[in-house]
Amino acid sequence: MDLRIVIAVLNQLDYTRQCLQSLGRAGVPTGNLVVIDNASTDGTREFLASQPGLRVISNETNRGCAPAWNQGVEAAQSACCEWIVILNNDVVVAPGLREGLLGFAAQSRCDIVSPAMVEGDLDYDFDDFAAEYLRKMSRAVRRGVASGVCFMVHRNVFQTIGTFDEQLGQAGYEDEDLFRRARQAGFQLAITGRAFLHHFGSVTQKSVKSARGVSESSRLGNRDYFRKKHSLNWFRRRFDRLREGTRILFWRRAERRRFGATLHIRRIQGGWRYD
Repeated sequence: MDLRIVIAVLNQLDYTRQCLQSLGRAGVPTGNLVVIDNASTDGTREFLASQPGLRVISNETNRGCAPAWNQGVEAAQSACCEWIVILNNDVVVAPGLREGLLGFAAQSRCDIVSPAMVEGDLDYDFDDFAAEYLRKMSRAVRRGVASGVCFMVHRNVFQTIGTFDEQLGQAGYEDEDLFRRARQAGFQLAITGRAFLHHFGSVTQKSVKSARGVSESSRLGNRDYFRKKHSLNWFRRRFDRLREGTRILFWRRAERRRFGATLHIRRIQGGWRYD
């Protein structure tokens, strides 16, 4: 199965370097990567240009996540790829990420698939933890959901519902909007324990805010547009939050009981919080 990994970046060179290095260690060929640089000014552009075989799309201005992802999707579609992975740059991936996602998708007939993850400080032995985690969590699944940190999409999804909505702002709601449209069209989503990564968390959003000169508390996405598009009035939003909270509680208890861990973990001050 042919696959391309799309990564949008804006500054944060150290995270981008770690991400690409981890993909290389995981056996992902450089030719399978498409990196969109949203006008970085910290040496990212020069670093990307120095990577042999890496497909780089350089924007003269910061176009935001959705337009950058769409540029990557278009590049992947022109190469006739069956699967496209949208990946944050503030991650370190474990070996077998590609194989785990593809193997699960083929077995479960899912159209959008995300890996399990730990979020927070990378202050633990990642390689040993990942190997043990994948061994015991390989059968764990959360159906009907995906994660915007990393999600693999079958080309049929984009061909049916379109790509990312560029009216959603610089960095907000693009992933959830796609997931909602995909579910409405009958596509299957899931998170699998057969693939794993570490996510440092919110690095992309902080970089975008810094580049725009806005405060950390400022909202980047077009919330009003998103709510209107999906008819999310107060009652619907409250219902969705209650349903999501109930599902997370069920998954957390079931996964801890059966596997000893969960598909989403937070690393906080040297401890583990299972979500």
